[in-house]
Amino acid sequence: MSGLPPPSPPPRPGAVTLFVCFLRLGAVSFGGPAMVAYIHRLAVTGKAWLSEEEFQQGVALCQAVPGATAMQCAAYVGLRARGLRGAVCAYLGFGLPAFVLMLSFSVAYQHALKVPLVTSMLTGMRALVVALVANATWSFGRSSLKRPGEIAIALATAVLFSFGGSPFPIVAAAGLSGALMLRGPGHAPQAKEPSRTLGWRTTLPPATILAFGAAIVATLVLLSPHLARLGLVMMKVDVFAFGGGFASVPLMLREVVDVHRWLPSKVFMDGIALGQVTPGPIVITSTFVGYQISGFLGAVTATVCIFLPSLFTLVLVEPWFERLRSSARFRGATRGFVVSFVGLLASVTLQFSRLMSWDLPSTLIAAGALATLLLKVDVLWVVLVGAVVSAVIL
Repeated sequence: MSGLPPPSPPPRPGAVTLFVCFLRLGAVSFGGPAMVAYIHRLAVTGKAWLSEEEFQQGVALCQAVPGATAMQCAAYVGLRARGLRGAVCAYLGFGLPAFVLMLSFSVAYQHALKVPLVTSMLTGMRALVVALVANATWSFGRSSLKRPGEIAIALATAVLFSFGGSPFPIVAAAGLSGALMLRGPGHAPQAKEPSRTLGWRTTLPPATILAFGAAIVATLVLLSPHLARLGLVMMKVDVFAFGGGFASVPLMLREVVDVHRWLPSKVFMDGIALGQVTPGPIVITSTFVGYQISGFLGAVTATVCIFLPSLFTLVLVEPWFERLRSSARFRGATRGFVVSFVGLLASVTLQFSRLMSWDLPSTLIAAGALATLLLKVDVLWVVLVGAVVSAVIL
């Protein structure tokens, strides 16, 4: 028996296979970060494309870089299985169902506003959005705020944002504070695979994405300066969205509503509500925002630009991640970025609450939604039931 050759590893999946598998998964990807477990089932348990150690390191990487965790995890699987082509195919496949459904909702939105029943439903769903953001604040805070330094950074972020500070320098300052204050204790796990040789082959994939992004920006500038501004805003939001898709909400709110005044706050809240009944991450709200601003081209521009920087960051950092994770300053900066969004989300909760015209029905809807979310009821069911209740009682 000892003379038998070891079993050969399973063949690497092709780019088309990755696209189709993640397209199927993306069509039912409700639950945001919870979808990581389903990606694990596909890539490790089912297809054996990655080892358990590879996947766990990938999850740590996806949590350390900006962007929606589940989207980043899909791209990581594709990257390890088939290089840059695999990452792009997995990323596109996983995100395409959410884009198509949100685009359909965006097209129907303006027409639906003329229907009284829909208007009542949207009023109730805005109350639901307050509950959704409040629940995200609580979930972020409970899992992130463990030490006095983390609490201090979150409180400072909330105060600065509430007094009109721009979220981008606030988040940058939080990262710097984390690098100085949150460096220890602890150490990074040792790698269980041999270190890869780092050279031009590791720089080619991120350089390719960077060149593609530059070409998009140049094309938008020539096509429409307004679309170029929209695209650059979405890229900036994605660059700073550490901690998952919900981290993009306060950044996008400030840029779209307060700075550029492209949309009223209540329309933006409607986009968040619709983002909860589509598969994929909450950041797919960018499709809705882009369509309301500039139609189909705006939707495509906003969607591509909200996902491109985080894909670039993932591909850039992945070869170096094991080394970076051994740096206490890197881990501290990452913690600072993440805990800053507890403060930002708390401020957004208060801002959305002030926008509501509270009466008894909307108060009951928000309170009921928050209670069920805290009991871990799936957010999709909370939103769907809340929409039906809103249409009936408002």
